[in-house]
Amino acid sequence: MSNTTGDGTGSFSSGGGGDEVHLNSLASTTVTAANSNGSTVTQKLQQPPFKKKRNMPGNPDPSADVIALSPKTLMATNRFVCEICNKGFQRDQNLQLHRRGHNLPWKLKQRASGEIRKRVYICPEPSCVHHNPARALGDLTGIKKHFYRKHGEKKWKCDKCSKKYAVQSDWKAHFKTCGTKEYKCDCGTIFSRFVLSINH
Repeated sequence: MSNTTGDGTGSFSSGGGGDEVHLNSLASTTVTAANSNGSTVTQKLQQPPFKKKRNMPGNPDPSADVIALSPKTLMATNRFVCEICNKGFQRDQNLQLHRRGHNLPWKLKQRASGEIRKRVYICPEPSCVHHNPARALGDLTGIKKHFYRKHGEKKWKCDKCSKKYAVQSDWKAHFKTCGTKEYKCDCGTIFSRFVLSINH
């Protein structure tokens, strides 16, 4: 037997067993149960902690500083080079840590004690939707990968299906699953994607 009302409250019983559960509200975290001998048990359920949502890509924080980097800067690799062994690094901080291994003087930059300003990055390609500051991307890695994917040369090619990628991590992720899924048509043709088998 069950009895529910439109506001989310109600009581449920199993009919023959005598156990009954009362729910005060669907959003409530307290559950009260009364069993056949008349005793009542109340249990409080834990809600997950509130987590702040990030801004979606292309929807930046309006108070953030807008940074415009050149294509050369976005595609640069190993801009900081060790004068001893000629090993290159993308960040000065990494070079400074490397210099310790050569017993050279080194210094890590300290953050200013003031307020940390949030930054967003626009794409240097004028025809791109992310060139508009209102559609800027929120981190440096994101804008670099975007620029490589949308405007860069596709250097990495899958040996199995000859698909090309501009970002090495995309190629590696594809390579792990390429050829593992097969969809067969009634005629015997094998497709890598289900959609292709339907259109066939």
